[in-house]
Amino acid sequence: MIEFLKQNKKAIYGGLITFIIIGIGVFLLGNISGYEAKQLLNSSLMGINMLCNTIILASATILALLLTLLGISSGTKSKLKDSHYLEVMSIAKIDTSLFIVTLVLFQLFNIPITESDNVPTIWFKVIYWATLIMSSMLSGLMVVVILMLYNTVSNIILIVGLKKDHPLLSEDQEKAKENQKELEENSNA
Repeated sequence: MIEFLKQNKKAIYGGLITFIIIGIGVFLLGNISGYEAKQLLNSSLMGINMLCNTIILASATILALLLTLLGISSGTKSKLKDSHYLEVMSIAKIDTSLFIVTLVLFQLFNIPITESDNVPTIWFKVIYWATLIMSSMLSGLMVVVILMLYNTVSNIILIVGLKKDHPLLSEDQEKAKENQKELEENSNA
């Protein structure tokens, strides 16, 4: 887990910054009453549902694109280290978790709670703050996934597209490149 945090430090910072910025916006609303929370919740549910729809669609698309990334990774002449595939698996795990949690929250947000007269008004305050915090967390987690994916795609571009030496290349691949360079130098001499 510590290794995962070290490798994905920038992505996690990006997600935390997103969460904090949205959290500050939520905090600036200040203390509201249960009735105000009911009114605000009623007006914000459409936007939260749209956010959930977007995250669900993006997560499913990212999972499909990871399959393409794996096809490119395995089809390359360069032999990649296991850490590359573990990174892709980490993205897939986080993205799948994000997909499932967002789908469940989407279903919960579609319960017509603001139409109910049996719910005490004080609950609306708790529900309102919970939805704002959850949507902030979902947004932050989506940023983490996108930044992790960006890092992985950048590495593949460097290795496959630009044929650069990279720490993700296996030692066998690096030795073969060194031997090839030596052979070229010896043949030119």
